[in-house]
Amino acid sequence: MKIISWNLNGINSCANKGAITAIEKEGADAYCFQEVKASKEKIPKIFDGYRGFHVHALKNGYSGASVYTTLRPLSVIEGMGKEEFDSEGRVITLELDDFFLINAYFPHSNREMTRLEFKLRFNREFEKFCKGLEKVKPVIIAADFNVAHTEIDLANPRQNEGNAGFTMQEREWFGSFLSDGFIDTFREFTKGGGYYTWWPYMNDARTRNIGWRIDYFVVSNQLKNRLKSSRILKDITGSDHCPIVLELD
Repeated sequence: MKIISWNLNGINSCANKGAITAIEKEGADAYCFQEVKASKEKIPKIFDGYRGFHVHALKNGYSGASVYTTLRPLSVIEGMGKEEFDSEGRVITLELDDFFLINAYFPHSNREMTRLEFKLRFNREFEKFCKGLEKVKPVIIAADFNVAHTEIDLANPRQNEGNAGFTMQEREWFGSFLSDGFIDTFREFTKGGGYYTWWPYMNDARTRNIGWRIDYFVVSNQLKNRLKSSRILKDITGSDHCPIVLELD
């Protein structure tokens, strides 16, 4: 099974750039897109043969998450059951035969930290949501977590200490989340630094590889033996993020 996750920073923008056609060639069983920035009726028609499932924010042109898949879900859960977060269209979950596939777009804590407390509340609610699902079957999480976990997950850790996405509170929560029975799948296969999934548009950062790894596939410990690969598709462009791919036996 092959799953691809990608923060598109606008699905219509990516479609206009031909980026959706490029990622379609990967032939994944499921595509999880974050920051779609479009309501359901304004999402372009893509991926013949795939079914699309969507959540969108009440605010136009903001947030949103979509899953396209050839698989037939047993059920679909929109949001986490908390209006504070669900009104921003950040989480959609597909129940499949032997796991839940959760597609999530985590809040950004904001440059001035005005949304840090909101994000930390979201984090706690998300963890509770995942642990509830795990009582039924394991979970696979495809997400832009909007946090670089450790110093090797961004190019300039010293300069970014305390900045949005690299605050101690965000990093500690992510470490605690992993220790509560989850696996950062990329680190099962790749231990070193220099691997990123997001780059600022300014100062030619992507060409210079001055980036952050903030997009992850995280899975329940029960799925560890099924992991085949977890990779970053850094050469696929169209967004300030690049896609990531997870393969399981």
